[in-house]
Amino acid sequence: MSRATATSRPPDCGELLLRIARAAIAEEFGEPRMVRPTGAWLDAPGAVFVTLHEHGELRGCIGTLRPRASLYEAVVEAARSAAFHDPRFPGLQPYELPLIHIEISLLSPIEELPVDSEEELLTKLRVGQDGLILSHGGRLGVFIPEMWKQLPEPDDFLYHLKRKAGLPTDRWLPGTRVERFTAELFAEPADPIDPATIERDTDGRETDGSETDGRETADPTDRGRQDE
Repeated sequence: MSRATATSRPPDCGELLLRIARAAIAEEFGEPRMVRPTGAWLDAPGAVFVTLHEHGELRGCIGTLRPRASLYEAVVEAARSAAFHDPRFPGLQPYELPLIHIEISLLSPIEELPVDSEEELLTKLRVGQDGLILSHGGRLGVFIPEMWKQLPEPDDFLYHLKRKAGLPTDRWLPGTRVERFTAELFAEPADPIDPATIERDTDGRETDGSETDGRETADPTDRGRQDE
């Protein structure tokens, strides 16, 4: 269960979070600022990852593992970081805005998973559900649950996560810390949102229609840089 469920969220919360993320990126290109929606659930602390794809290929993925400030601010920060500060990609260009597809993973609280061996971890992994954090001696790697779509086999999932963390892939280091979390996924439709369909207020700013610092990367091709 995600942190934000402590405060009731409306049925269309996913759509609104996605619009917040897209508007935050568009604002960096000079688009009018979105009117900040109201709601206690948006003011509650939240931890999210924002993932961008373009033509089916990863274009950026950054987020925070632990809640910071409000869910609204977490989404805005993660969206802009994924678009402009993912060290694996050049910053997004204005012509790419209509081409990107946005996904938001709303994270649950993190829990420690005590294990003494890789074999034990593999038996405790919940395939398709668990996000994992591996850390040892100052090295750390993170996979959000969405990574199971690319790495559906537990052995492969763990191999690439150890590689990302900069840990040996052929053995288990005693003292390796394992933590896990789940995530609720919200994704734009297959066709990117047309900016022209976003409602604006009387001052020309974007609105949802109701008037109501640390960053992590999460991809198997990344060898473990976490921008905390």
